[in-house]
Amino acid sequence: MESLLPRLAIPPGPLDPAILAPGGREVWLEIGFGGGEHLAAQAAKHPGVLLLGAEPFLNGVASAVRHIEEAALQNVRLHAGDARELLAALPAASLTRVFILFPDPWPKARHHKRRLMNADFAAELARAMAPGARLRFATDWADYADHALRVLIAEPRLAWLAERADDWGAPPADHVTTRYESKRLGDCAPIFLDFERLADFRKP
Repeated sequence: MESLLPRLAIPPGPLDPAILAPGGREVWLEIGFGGGEHLAAQAAKHPGVLLLGAEPFLNGVASAVRHIEEAALQNVRLHAGDARELLAALPAASLTRVFILFPDPWPKARHHKRRLMNADFAAELARAMAPGARLRFATDWADYADHALRVLIAEPRLAWLAERADDWGAPPADHVTTRYESKRLGDCAPIFLDFERLADFRKP
């Protein structure tokens, strides 16, 4: 990990995707990548995409580095810290896909204010996403799913893509099951909420 992490680390300060991802390739972000299984699998499936990952826990970062090294992936960069720091450093409309999979649900009511998903965070996500970009939020806590859905629907630049129950109750075709998800630690079956970034409306 010590020898590989410097090459994978995202530099501090404002980020220019043109430098991180030369050639105009897409930039995807996974927020809270846990052990890195999903991040590495998506990077392997999409070698032409730059995958950014943010994770505050060093054990998770170490696990992700191992997955990246084993698969000899060249298209992953990591931020070992708070995702909000990374998101704030990204220019507007720089992301084409965002994954937030099974974040800490903070299930006790007195801890709900610590949840990642709130109106300010949804607005910052929308700012960093390009028109047409996709966001996937997944959780196995029913209350958090309800909370996240209310927050994301309230963000006017995001549109929920669900048309029927299977659209949120069944794993999407491109989903990669993680070790955490397999443990079924929540209080419901996994719920998947997919959103699309709308084009900004400007008066003529």
